[in-house]
Amino acid sequence: MIKVFGHISPDTDAAGSAILMAWALTAHSSLEATPYVLGELNKETHFVLNRWGVAEPALLSSVSAEDEVVIVDTNNPQELFPNINETKILKIIDHHLLAGGLMTKFPIEVTLRPLASTATVIFDYTGQSVESLPTEIAGLFLSCILSDTLAFRSPTTTAHDKDVAERLAGKLGIDIEVYAQEMFAAKSDISDFTDIGLLHLDSKKFAVGGKNFRVSVVETTTPTTILSRKDGLVAAILAMLAEEKDVDDILFFIVDILKQESTVLTYNDFIKQVIATSFGVTVSSDTEVLPGIVSRKKQIVPMLKLPVI
Repeated sequence: MIKVFGHISPDTDAAGSAILMAWALTAHSSLEATPYVLGELNKETHFVLNRWGVAEPALLSSVSAEDEVVIVDTNNPQELFPNINETKILKIIDHHLLAGGLMTKFPIEVTLRPLASTATVIFDYTGQSVESLPTEIAGLFLSCILSDTLAFRSPTTTAHDKDVAERLAGKLGIDIEVYAQEMFAAKSDISDFTDIGLLHLDSKKFAVGGKNFRVSVVETTTPTTILSRKDGLVAAILAMLAEEKDVDDILFFIVDILKQESTVLTYNDFIKQVIATSFGVTVSSDTEVLPGIVSRKKQIVPMLKLPVI
């Protein structure tokens, strides 16, 4: 049985794409596949799966050299198991930049497309028409696209993502903005998460110059709820840095979906200098608002620079 999974700290697109790709392989090929997730799901993803009556994938805690795997929504080995290269990787389906580092035992099929959602890539990959999709599968495709595009607010949104989403919504009789607001309301409920849990909720590692950063993002319609926990979040960052020897510092961005801006915690002098250098702002407090910045992939990580000392 082929194991299909996305990155650690799964978001709706990672979890949903694993389900969608496993469905596509099982329903439209001779292969049998099972979706998995590599971490706790967020509230938005729980809402989406419940809304469309889709079972939550099992948690995969390890892989071995005997496993045949399909990787979705990442091609970065830092976001996967340390021994991922020991497995038999069959396919990679993704929409991120080519990271490098994954190694395969034989030539494989790799699909990387500059779209806002891996679900859109999978939709095209299957060659299925909107009309032929089962309702729950169409709902999951739509939800993943709306999640990763912030209902078309993100600068990563392409005309093709929007077109596919609108056709899916038409099939389902869904008002996109109403449904997106329900998704975002679920995403904004962070009451069950510890401070460290929030930092891990949507977090990826990136090398910038000679430093390794963990860049964590929380998307919400109520940023004040998260900012009210600022002291606890800073303490959690310091605790994580003491544990994670391969990370030099942590950047934590609170994305306001409705205002389309981010607030970043600038809790030490080095982070203040990084944000000032990267975004051309003067940082004078322990937070900095960055208007128009909502996408880690397109607007945050590509801008990061180390200060000249």
